[in-house]
Amino acid sequence: MKLHLIAMPLFALVLAGCAASGPKFAQQEASTPKLGAEQGRVYFYRTDSMLGAAIQPQVMLDGATVGKSQPGGYFYVDAAPGSHEAVTSTEVSNKLSFALDKGEVKYVRTRVSMGLMAGHIVPELVGPDEAQKELATLSYTGGAKAN
Repeated sequence: MKLHLIAMPLFALVLAGCAASGPKFAQQEASTPKLGAEQGRVYFYRTDSMLGAAIQPQVMLDGATVGKSQPGGYFYVDAAPGSHEAVTSTEVSNKLSFALDKGEVKYVRTRVSMGLMAGHIVPELVGPDEAQKELATLSYTGGAKAN
């Protein structure tokens, strides 16, 4: 039997184990607490892709770990208004600085970028229309966290 006939399905199973699992966005949003009047909300998400699927670094907001960048997954953080910095790290750190107002919702997509030794996960701000379309197919990966 040829090795590639066995290896390809096994490789696909390993990568499938890397994808996020949990309730889909619409189902989870129905039970998501309303945003507090004195806070803003930041959704972090990563679309489902085979590219860099095994690379799943922690996501930090203002120096605290708030979740993990998982393919096909999302989570959110409620935070105080003001300046914030999101960071993901593999062999290098990638940073995104942004301001958040009371009652405001921001969307940060983490995407795979090719690196020298390994892929990098890069955080980037996304507009609400594009983010809502992408979030619709994603799975919730974490509990609500306050920062």
